[in-house]
Amino acid sequence: MQDLLPELCDQFEDLVHVVEPMLMNFGAKERFSGEIVTLKCHEDNSKVRELAGQDGTGKVLVVDGGGSLRRALLGDLLAEKAASNGWEGMVIYGCIRDVNAIGGINLGVQALAAHPMKTEKRGLGDINQKVHFGGVTFTPGHFIYADNNGVLVAPHALVLKPNT
Repeated sequence: MQDLLPELCDQFEDLVHVVEPMLMNFGAKERFSGEIVTLKCHEDNSKVRELAGQDGTGKVLVVDGGGSLRRALLGDLLAEKAASNGWEGMVIYGCIRDVNAIGGINLGVQALAAHPMKTEKRGLGDINQKVHFGGVTFTPGHFIYADNNGVLVAPHALVLKPNT
């Protein structure tokens, strides 16, 4: 199987924006893509839970956790919920926990790091607004692609041309 992101960068260099290398792959799906849904929250995963419970078919949840390394915004129960509701994956500018369990869940997960502490539940967070981290702006409705080479965004779905 070819590496997706290098191929997309080669064919769509002027269209894609590559996230600075900072995220690690944690989920069972090492390669995932979909329409961007955004969430901005800080050390409170209440809205992650809310969105994971919604239909996520063909979508990737991009969570701007402010880069906090003090609390985990995703654990195994929410990852299971997201996978069962069709989410392709989650890209988290923050931490996750339950790493071994998440590694067995059919969900793409990229995050900064792992941290064992859960978040407080205050019901705070802003859904579907532009968020910015890693040198890239994530716009709801645009598309995101992730694999072991990194993460990139594009204003629309990309289709690779066959190699000739």
